Amino acid sequence: VTDQAFVTLATSDVYGLGALVLGHSLRHHRTSRQLVILITPQVSSSIRTVLDNVFDEVIEVNGLDSGDTAHLALMKRPDLGITFTKLQCWTLIQYSKCVFLDADTLVLCNVDELFDREEFSAAPDPGWPDCFNTGVFVFRPSLQTYGRLLQFAGVHGSFDGGDQGLLNSFFHNWAVKDIDKHLPFLYNLNTSSTYTYLPAFRQFGHEAKIVHFLGAVKPWSYKYNPQSRNAYQELDSPTGHHDPQFVNLWWKVYSSCVVQNHICSDSLNLVNSVSQLSIEIKTELSDPEDRKRWEEGRMDYMGRDSFENIKKKLDRFLEQ
Repeated sequence: VTDQAFVTLATSDVYGLGALVLGHSLRHHRTSRQLVILITPQVSSSIRTVLDNVFDEVIEVNGLDSGDTAHLALMKRPDLGITFTKLQCWTLIQYSKCVFLDADTLVLCNVDELFDREEFSAAPDPGWPDCFNTGVFVFRPSLQTYGRLLQFAGVHGSFDGGDQGLLNSFFHNWAVKDIDKHLPFLYNLNTSSTYTYLPAFRQFGHEAKIVHFLGAVKPWSYKYNPQSRNAYQELDSPTGHHDPQFVNLWWKVYSSCVVQNHICSDSLNLVNSVSQLSIEIKTELSDPEDRKRWEEGRMDYMGRDSFENIKKKLDRFLEQ
């Protein structure tokens, strides 16, 4: 099916790695739809080359920022402002229908049946179920809708400073109008929800179709032991209550698909550099603010976290 697509977004190299894992999970489960990724100029050319091998279309877009620092501060997530860039998925008018997936999601089975749904279909957010979570949603690209979204954003802003607050206000009747547009939670399972409703996870968790690593701590924030095939967190790391089986699965896809499939690519130098820095050299970040920026995917690519500096650190690490 060439006129329908799964769409994701990467605004940094680290989220590019997440998108690669997502793309491979969709390929592994034999989706019949196109794979499209929107990237901002912050994504390096090396990562783009690897993305070209996995996605049917890699489209560069300009970053959009809500500028709503007050509401973002309430959520303690200043990194979410850039998620307004997600709105540009409505400009993909070469497709009749799309399913958006955040780059921190992982597909566990074939989910092509999502294309049977209509705009705007989404799953409830675990924090406020009368709101939908924008990590997974079905939409129809339209320049008219895109224009209306930008106009709405200019007038009303976003109640959380990110795309989720804006889209929930724009599609304000989602909670009450049409139950067919409510995706089951299994299509956007928060990997930490097991801690809030463990009995439900034990009953239904094995039926999960898409998992979503919500929060500031992502799978790539963990360290990984390739011998034991287990991911773990350092004692001084921010606690991320993600279910271990899903984090380990993410790393399994990363190590077996991303690394092995692109082992001959020059681009792997940067892929491995970003990953190794995330799981090994992060201990060098003594400044809590530096560590926080790294874990949120907001590295200084033009300065200390540039490719050349990363490569030098890895060379020293390998020499030892």
